[in-house]
Amino acid sequence: MAYEELLAHTEFFEGASTEVLSALLQHATEVSFRRNDVLFTEGDSPDSLFVVLRGRIAMVNTSTDGRESVLALMDRGDLFGEMGMLDDRPRSATARALEPSTLLRLPYEPVVDLLESWPSLLWGVVRLLAGRIRNMDEALADSVFLDVTGRTAKRLLELSNGNDEFTLPLTQEELAGMVGASRERVNKAISSFIRLGWLEQTDRRYKIVQRDRLALRAR
Repeated sequence: MAYEELLAHTEFFEGASTEVLSALLQHATEVSFRRNDVLFTEGDSPDSLFVVLRGRIAMVNTSTDGRESVLALMDRGDLFGEMGMLDDRPRSATARALEPSTLLRLPYEPVVDLLESWPSLLWGVVRLLAGRIRNMDEALADSVFLDVTGRTAKRLLELSNGNDEFTLPLTQEELAGMVGASRERVNKAISSFIRLGWLEQTDRRYKIVQRDRLALRAR
């Protein structure tokens, strides 16, 4: 997929013509990261947004005692890092590569010039931000209405991407950060799914045996 097509598939740049995106891409650069490399850290001064070309990026917050909360996972085609361009404030989270990853880096200045020249594209920005708010609302509701076992079931279903067999792209510690619980409690929830016959596990390889049961537990 050409870079222009990849950008056009993001909500942020939806509606922009190929010519406009080609001009924007003249300012873009490819950057590569190894597993656990940090792209930027919470509190950093921002200057660019990113689009994932290959790999997976975790957006995390870290507590004062070093615990991590995984806010979101960014896969191929996902755009992130735009908030600092919109409110001129420091990075709100740390971005870390979960696996070898290649990204497209777009400096803010040409993106701002594009939006000022084509203000109708701001609707794409609004849609992107609305999606972020909806995800935050859902995460808040999960923390209130679902216990750790229910949240673990829901995250496993999300990470499976609809496949019955999948490799977990996270360590147990990272999964716990995504669930918002201790590693021990998340492992206990997974063990209960295996004992019930809903799930099979070999290292980081999982097989969902009874998706309907797992989905019911995630409600």
